[in-house]
Amino acid sequence: MRERATETEPLGEVSAGSFSRGGGAVSEGGERAQRAADRQARRKPPSARRARRRPRRKPGSDLGGRVLVAVPAAVAVIALNAAGGLVWTIALIALGILCLHELYELTAAVRPVKLVGFAALAGLLLAAHFGSQFQMVLVAVATLPVLFAIVAARPENDQATFGIAITILGVYWIGFALAHAVLLRDLPHGNAIVIDVLVGTFLGDTGAYFGGRMFGRRPLSPRISPNKTVEGLVIGFVTALLAVYFAGLYQDWLSTADALLLGVGVAVAGPVGDLFESFIKRDIGTKDTGRAFGAHGGALDRVDAALFTAVVGYYIWHALA
Repeated sequence: MRERATETEPLGEVSAGSFSRGGGAVSEGGERAQRAADRQARRKPPSARRARRRPRRKPGSDLGGRVLVAVPAAVAVIALNAAGGLVWTIALIALGILCLHELYELTAAVRPVKLVGFAALAGLLLAAHFGSQFQMVLVAVATLPVLFAIVAARPENDQATFGIAITILGVYWIGFALAHAVLLRDLPHGNAIVIDVLVGTFLGDTGAYFGGRMFGRRPLSPRISPNKTVEGLVIGFVTALLAVYFAGLYQDWLSTADALLLGVGVAVAGPVGDLFESFIKRDIGTKDTGRAFGAHGGALDRVDAALFTAVVGYYIWHALA
């Protein structure tokens, strides 16, 4: 028997089966060591095992970085909104072009027509400021034939349909939203309502972020955004609603009922805008849309919720005002 074992297992080599507990090749001392290790593992308190399975989160770990980004941006928005008029419109055109650029860079493989997208966005916002929704529709209608003419004139038309689709997506998603921000600013008390909407949007997003980190257990939409939770959604909704309500307390022309209605619109639309951008990024396969704000992502990452709340805020306040 010893000779046969020597033939099948040369000196210095051990088969994989010799490390299995039932294989009979483990020495008695090795078995005792294994049993001792098993007992030691079982003696670990349940709290230690839970901590190993689910690492403890660190809420607020990047709060300082978020503040460094948010404070200068908030000051700039307040100043530009106070100026209003063409200054506000041009500032939103610049922001929109930056957001469009990020989207078109992420989808460069299908060759979106950037020039048409930028021109259409600027046309929508200028139409909103100097004209009305009717002129905005004219710009939107004219965009498609112009886009088709430029694509058809290209020497190569590979994936042209996808390029047209992405170009139009950016115009409708970003251009129309910012045009509604221009329309909202031009309504009675529009400058204050813009601030109310933005306060509700960004405080609601902040409440959802920290609420999810501290209390989040149930995933909201794992396929779209694995880090978002139902608990974060609820906390963000309440935070946005209260933020608009308390902002309205300093505006005697804004009734409590109107402030609550506006707050509900912002609280519902904000998470939808956030999820929509997350859906686009996951489909493309990227974490951030750019590096305009350093480690905190691109411009589109910062205004994704506002692109939806500006539209909802406009129609609610238009009906109330």
